[in-house]
Parts: sequence; C-alpha cells; structure tokens
Amino acid sequence: MGSDAAYDALVRHLMGPLVAYYDDASISEIMINGPDDIFVDGRNGIEKTPYRMPDAAALRALARVILQYSGKRLTPEHLSLEARMPNRSRVHIVQDPAAPAGITIAIRQFARTPPTLDDLIEGGSLTEDAIAWLREQVLGHRNIIISGGTGTGKTTLLGLLARMMKPEERIITIEDVVELDLRMPHVVQLEAQMPDSKGRGGVTIRDLFRATLRMRPDRILVGECRGGEALDMIQAMNSGHAGSLSTVHADDPMRALSRLETLCLMSDVEIPLIAVRRQIIEAIDVIVQVQRRNGRRVIVDIAEVVKDDPGADRYATRPIFHRAGGDPENLLERATAAASH
Repeated sequence: MGSDAAYDALVRHLMGPLVAYYDDASISEIMINGPDDIFVDGRNGIEKTPYRMPDAAALRALARVILQYSGKRLTPEHLSLEARMPNRSRVHIVQDPAAPAGITIAIRQFARTPPTLDDLIEGGSLTEDAIAWLREQVLGHRNIIISGGTGTGKTTLLGLLARMMKPEERIITIEDVVELDLRMPHVVQLEAQMPDSKGRGGVTIRDLFRATLRMRPDRILVGECRGGEALDMIQAMNSGHAGSLSTVHADDPMRALSRLETLCLMSDVEIPLIAVRRQIIEAIDVIVQVQRRNGRRVIVDIAEVVKDDPGADRYATRPIFHRAGGDPENLLERATAAASH
C-alpha cells in the first residue's frame, strides 16, 4: 500500500465535485449508482445530487484506486468487493454485469473522531442509567449482540461498548473491512481478504475466527455476523470466551435471535436445529436494538435473553430498557418488567 496522503490526493482528484461530500462530516453515505446517478445521505435524509461523473471510464478509475488502497484489484472474477478509503470510509463496489447501470459504489462515511457516551446522552440515544447498566454488562463479560438495520449505527455502538472494557484486556477484532476505531492499548485487528484470480491468498471471516481462538484473546469482536461464522462465535461464547460482542441485521431482539439461528444453519457443520437454539440461548446474554427514524439513530430496546429454563428450546427476551413506541422523541426508560424481576 502506498502512503495515505498520496492515495487521498488521487481519490480526491478522481471524485471531482463529489469531494465536497467526502469532506462533509454530516454526510453518512455517498451512493454512486453509475456515472449519472449520484445520491447522498445527510441531515435531510437521502437526496439526489446535481453532480455526475464525467463518464464510465472515470468511475472505473475511481473504483480501481479505492481498491488498490485496500490491496485489492478490480477484476472480472470478483463482481462485488469491499474496501476502505484513506479517511476510513467503508466502500462496497459492484461492477457490471452485476450492476447493469455500470459500476456502483456505496461509500459509508464515519465520524473523524469516534462519538463519546456524552454525545449519545446529549443526542437522546441513551440515558446515564442505561449506560451504567451496559457498562456493568461489559465489565461482567456478558455476551452482547447489537441488532439493527443498515446505517443505524451498529458499528459505532459496538466501538463505544468496546471502549468500556478494561485497558489491560487483549481485544481481537474480525471484520470484512477494518472500520472499528477502538483506541484501546491492546487491539489486534484482523480483516478478511478475497483470493486473487488464481485462488491464492484469500482468508474468510470463519478462517480468522478460528485463528483468533489460538491467539489468546480476552475479548473477541466480530464486526458483523453474516454467515456460518455465527456458529463459530456462538460456540466460542459457550466455551470460555465470554464477553464477546458482535452485530447482526434484525428489526427487534427476538428477530435478532432468529437471524443468528439462520446464520448458524448456514455453516458447513451438521447440527440439529434444537441444539443450535439451545446454544444461542446459552451464549447470548444481552441484545441492544438500534433504529434510525426521522434521520436519528437511537437505541430503542435493551433486552436480556431469558435463561430461566436450562432445557428451553424457544427464544424469550426480558426488556431492561425500552423506548415507548420506538419514537426517538421518547426517552429510553427502564422497563417495568425488568424492575420487578
């Protein structure tokens, strides 16, 4: 990889007028749907921009440079690729023929400095009571899943929870594209890699997870569970690696557990459904649900997984904090069901 400054200068040149969005902290995503169709997601939600790329060749050149910065190449063998940019933005590129309109680039931008817990309190996402409870769970080495849709701030919250850990702990992160900015003393970051055109040099999330178990981690953070690695994570949580954190795409805590079940069944391990469910119930302790409504990213639910019946094979959650109606204007309050438990 060349210097960040050199790549940043080249990216800026190739982006043309779009560089204004690249520098704008209020823009969370730049969506280039071919050379003539460009949208951004900012303070006013998703809006179409008046700009366009000069032509398809210019867009392809931008994609090539972004991938080169991440040590990857734009080749016909890989139609869908993930990468990152010099400013830490996460990028997903889909090229033709998978994208008939031409190369499509989605640039997910992150804050230049990680938000703090005070920022979440001031923004109404969390309360001091909820933060104190979550800190107790993190320090108590409970396994936590952050659930939510795309662009809801799951990775941001994952980083905030990780920064609650003790500074002497050895944290190993596993991601498709490195984006976690933990700023902790002892962090090992691992990143999946696509194989080259001859099938060499690739390493999957599952490969990295298995390697992690031999690297003496105190904590394991999986940026996002998307496939069979969910089973590896669940089994690790149940076998001496408590205190792990990850994220999953789901709309509520119960669906998060069902989603994990589906991902576990995508592994190449033959395991009965009832065994998968029991392992998930035993492994997952807390689910934090995040949503994005009216342009705001808020925590709407914090729930515990019920473990009252050791032989249970049905999921149940117990609300700890809840935002009435999921309305971001409402306060995240301690649930009465939890208070009486």
